[in-house]
Amino acid sequence: MNALRIAGLTVTRGAGPVIRDVDLTLEPGRITALVGPNGAGKTSLLEAVSGVVPASAGTVHIGPDEITKQSRVSRARRGLAHIEQGRAVFGGLTVLENLMLTARTRARADELFESFPELEKRRDSPAALLSGGEQQMVVLARAFAARPSFLLIDEMSLGLAPVVFTRLLPMVTRFAEEGAAILLVEQFTHLALGVASDALVVSGWLHHHPAVRQERHGRRRALLHP
Repeated sequence: MNALRIAGLTVTRGAGPVIRDVDLTLEPGRITALVGPNGAGKTSLLEAVSGVVPASAGTVHIGPDEITKQSRVSRARRGLAHIEQGRAVFGGLTVLENLMLTARTRARADELFESFPELEKRRDSPAALLSGGEQQMVVLARAFAARPSFLLIDEMSLGLAPVVFTRLLPMVTRFAEEGAAILLVEQFTHLALGVASDALVVSGWLHHHPAVRQERHGRRRALLHP
């Protein structure tokens, strides 16, 4: 499977860059956690990779093909999905109807209910009536339904209690085990690191520094320090 490679990526907002000169590779089957304080440019990085905002410098490749100038729709067709901050469900639609937007077939929707059993009992309920954790499950299930090769997740825990977020993490891990490459931006650092194969610690801008290798839970990870 192809990897997603980011080289020299810079994003400018207003008077100057909010993230600059980023090199990063997302490999199939691995979760990369991007952690750090608010305002460090994590969201801007994800938005530039998915095509929400343009990059002012640098390139993004999927395999041998450069996608830096492609539209967000074109990137999605190449298997790149982006779960943005907030729980973007269609409140007037039922849970099943939300999933069918990407699942397309009832059989695929039923597979998702097997992966997200808590949603099965709410399948006919309007998404607006779900709890925050259940709505986030709908967002994740809808993304998984499209079977993207690359998944960018921005602050999945936003507005959720840590115990609810902890229940969602195994679902992300399972998706990576199926072969997806995942970039996870998360405020609950210790929880994100618990599932990540690799980690980038951002302070201010993301710069490149020697990686400090350590073993945790049997996984090798790279911690980048400013």
